[in-house]
Amino acid sequence: MISRIDLRGAALSEGGIDRDLLPRAELDVEAALEKVRPICEDVRHRGTAALIDYALRFDGVALDRVRVPAEALQRALAELDPAVRAALEESIRRARRVHRAQRRTDHTTQVVPGGTVTERWVPVERVGLYVPGGRAVYPSSVVMNVVPAQEAGVGSMAVTSPPQSEFGGLPHPTILAACALLGVDEVYAAGGAQAVAMFAYGTEECRPVSMVTGPGNIWVVAAKRLLKGRIGIDAEAGPTEIAILADATADPAHVAADLISQAEHDPLAASVLVTDSEELATAVEKELEVQIAATKHVEDRIRPALSGRQSGIVLVDGVDQGLAVVDAYAAEHLEIQTEDAAAVAARVRNAGAVFVGAYAPVSLGDYAAGSNHVLPTGGCACHSSGLSVQSFLRGIHVVDYSREALAEVAGHVVTLAEAEDLPAHGAAVKARFDWKVPPSK
Repeated sequence: MISRIDLRGAALSEGGIDRDLLPRAELDVEAALEKVRPICEDVRHRGTAALIDYALRFDGVALDRVRVPAEALQRALAELDPAVRAALEESIRRARRVHRAQRRTDHTTQVVPGGTVTERWVPVERVGLYVPGGRAVYPSSVVMNVVPAQEAGVGSMAVTSPPQSEFGGLPHPTILAACALLGVDEVYAAGGAQAVAMFAYGTEECRPVSMVTGPGNIWVVAAKRLLKGRIGIDAEAGPTEIAILADATADPAHVAADLISQAEHDPLAASVLVTDSEELATAVEKELEVQIAATKHVEDRIRPALSGRQSGIVLVDGVDQGLAVVDAYAAEHLEIQTEDAAAVAARVRNAGAVFVGAYAPVSLGDYAAGSNHVLPTGGCACHSSGLSVQSFLRGIHVVDYSREALAEVAGHVVTLAEAEDLPAHGAAVKARFDWKVPPSK
């Protein structure tokens, strides 16, 4: 069911492992761009009418408005299963504790007497938060989007999630309940590229936002790429992925269960095991067959995901080579199930989130570790981070110099301006001193 890639004996070059040797889904975002471009333009020009048309076309739902009524949010919360509510409240409590600790404080540096630079941290004014819907229900993504935005001090936020025919054209009630639980009252029944366009351009019902965050399918990813610049984005987060670095000490039942847990998201989900133990690899293959037999979503998600080119078992010579492989892969989620797992985890350079040891499965991070599960995918963890309070903050430098402090460095400024053939830059300094610039010290 799951393929093998044998890298044993492969010499490590100075640049590490060739990424093209590793499993990866084929996602042609560039091709998707051309399909979402007219949709986004249509929303730009027709607003809510376009969103209503696309809800009927893509979701099979006839809407007369896109914004979710306040009473629907409160009704969803009132009817929420008490056990689900308790679980969401605990998830919120833990996420808030972690994200509150990420807050930044303004800092002033005195460069010279009379000259300071202050870095101020200012939240984005208004954000649009995307919550996927369709194959699964993701109230946890409401938590992961909203909590860091709230802790950053964002003043205005809106959530959108695809309309569901079985719920009268509203998003899933558990998603609505999560919004109500977090105090978010601006919620829209819109999904896909059209929802991103709604946030970017605004409509009669929805004011435009400065930034859009949250995971989604390839159409959401393509729309975020298309509209980046008009809006800020967190990352191009596509289908989920897990990599597990394991040795002979790992429990094959745990490893198989964790690979399956990600595969149940989507047929394009990636599940990758990197190990130096052929015995473990064989045992995991057997466990996969046993566990899948007792699992839901087998034929429509799990089996296609595990058998796809994006998943596989990678055999390596040892932990050092295994680390080179997982750093090259740069997984959204990386589990370390090896001897002395904490020490091995400390050597990881590229991952969205790292889960250490046998008792920190990715499922914990999805819901209740306190960490954020909106993470970079597709190898982007080598240059991008997961969603955090920092995602919603902008650093602004405030420069405050006295006449004396400017005079002290004016000669250097004029010299550099002339070296760059920008004499007006130097003149702007000279003008403050009657064209007489004292020598710089």
